[in-house]
Amino acid sequence: MKQFKIRCSQIGQIMGAKGLGQTGKTYLDTWAKEQIYERKKEFTSKFTQKGNINEDESIDMVADFLGLGFLIKNDQHFENDFLIGTPDVILPGLIIDVKNSWNCFTFPLFETECPNDDYYYQAQGYMEITGREHFKLCYTLTDTPINLIESEARSYCYKNGYDIDDADIFDDFVKKMTYKNIPIQNRIKIFDIEKDQKCIDLIKSRVEECRKILNDKYNFHLIN
Repeated sequence: MKQFKIRCSQIGQIMGAKGLGQTGKTYLDTWAKEQIYERKKEFTSKFTQKGNINEDESIDMVADFLGLGFLIKNDQHFENDFLIGTPDVILPGLIIDVKNSWNCFTFPLFETECPNDDYYYQAQGYMEITGREHFKLCYTLTDTPINLIESEARSYCYKNGYDIDDADIFDDFVKKMTYKNIPIQNRIKIFDIEKDQKCIDLIKSRVEECRKILNDKYNFHLIN
């Protein structure tokens, strides 16, 4: 059976407060099926599409805001005995990861601490596999790509009985879904996260728990 390692972006799936939990068990079901059928479960949404399309723009925004010059998107995969992942930007002693908010109402403007436990776990994983001690979680608010604006406008028109070629409706969606007129300090939010060895040890312990479950429950199907 392939040795189970958790992707840093998925650590939160197995970190229930009282153990693996149903979310973790469902995640293991999916992981096991991916191995058995040699297929990867694909997931996409308008939120992930915006993040993927605007990733380079977000990295450039953060670089300018922090005065870091030109930052290169990392494409190197890292792993150890427990974790695997591909951080966005790797600097000496520091990892930078960007999250592109869908709109101004999902942007964590007023938060003072990391607003998402999954991202906190992801940060710990990335620091562990790269040997870094510091992490910047950077939320950005960028213009929505035009194809996604068009999709939102068409959906609105269809649901409400409006003409999909109504220029005024489209212009209204462009105005609502673009943000270049907003000051940069209201379009970038950065959370500094330090390496937490206790958290990392707990993640490793949970990975071991997952391996035991995989061995006990799925091994018959996973044996080559």
